[in-house]
Amino acid sequence: MTSRLLAELIGTFILVLGGCGTAIFAASAWVSEDFNAGVGFLGVALAFGLSVLVSAYAFGHISGGHFNPAVTLGALLAGRVEPRAVLPYCAAQILGGSLAALVIYALVTQQAGGYSISESGFALNGYGELSPFGYSMGAVLLAEFVLTFLFLLVILGSTDSRAPVGFAPIAIGLALTLIHLVSIPISNTSVNPARSLAVAWFSPEALGQVWVFLLAPLAGAALAGVLYPMIFPNTEEVILEREDDPAQ
Repeated sequence: MTSRLLAELIGTFILVLGGCGTAIFAASAWVSEDFNAGVGFLGVALAFGLSVLVSAYAFGHISGGHFNPAVTLGALLAGRVEPRAVLPYCAAQILGGSLAALVIYALVTQQAGGYSISESGFALNGYGELSPFGYSMGAVLLAEFVLTFLFLLVILGSTDSRAPVGFAPIAIGLALTLIHLVSIPISNTSVNPARSLAVAWFSPEALGQVWVFLLAPLAGAALAGVLYPMIFPNTEEVILEREDDPAQ
């Protein structure tokens, strides 16, 4: 378990450092008045996707490569992880993401001329004034719920025993990239409570809204975790069970 928790901590650290770090250092409004003068939305989306891809390849065989409390919840409900691992996994993910945000903060505040979180955003998730394009709380809740639901379906499907071996991190990384392309303008994209909490610690306004980025992703992931085994049952296992029990 210690190795698994360290894998989750390091993987989530890489995810937040790579994704949020790119948004803050290479694409935020404070870099240029024109957001797209940096790496732009596409660059940030790719940074998150690549971060989870490399982390999944590096640590997925150790811990399952969740790096996200919502993924852990969905995996639990789908029967992919044991209940005793859920809270330790979530704690390791939150700690790893928070440490990465602390490193980013320590770096960005050393910029000549200073850095203001209230003006520059610090890759915060939010609705209303904290939404990049002013989307409402309802829109953000819906987007985060639906996108996390779809993300979990991709994760559960690509890691299914019937899926092609070795390609899951690619599918998951590309899915996260696509999700960011859709929702960066809406909520700055969470689909991950650990990622949202990591940067929200540094902003009272974001911390007041972070419940949205806990509730919606967890609810979307829970629905996917319950539905996946129902709509995509392992027919080979069902056939074997019936062969073992003639009464079925």
